[in-house]
Amino acid sequence: MSGITLLVEDPNWRIHRGLQARLKQAAEAARRAARLKGGFCILLSDDKTLRRLNRDFRGKNKATNVLSFPGADGYAGDIAIAHGVTKGEAQAAGKKFIDHAAHLVVHGVLHLAGYDHERPKDAKVMEPLEVKILKRLGIADPYKAAA
Repeated sequence: MSGITLLVEDPNWRIHRGLQARLKQAAEAARRAARLKGGFCILLSDDKTLRRLNRDFRGKNKATNVLSFPGADGYAGDIAIAHGVTKGEAQAAGKKFIDHAAHLVVHGVLHLAGYDHERPKDAKVMEPLEVKILKRLGIADPYKAAA
């Protein structure tokens, strides 16, 4: 699993037993499935940081669950995830926090690999790949559960 760096900025991420290993496992599974080359970093942060990043880079002044920043020159990029938003979404959907966080990591890695979901045509490619990766990790289809 070399080349995947996990940075824990918000201590709330540390209270979840086995989370960091699970997130690295999810990141590696997504990297293999997408044939993503190069290392990347996953920042486990708080809502305030994700709000600032979302505002500064996307012009949206609100916290979001996950952001991906593609890299260059052999570096795949960076992913940032907000603890509070992730926790709230997991609770609202009746999902385990660790499973939802793993889904967000897979989602972020696929964005680094060039996948997108803004247009329905693109979502029809990206979402089934997410579901396939998550199934390999023993995580239920997040889109089916949300329907």
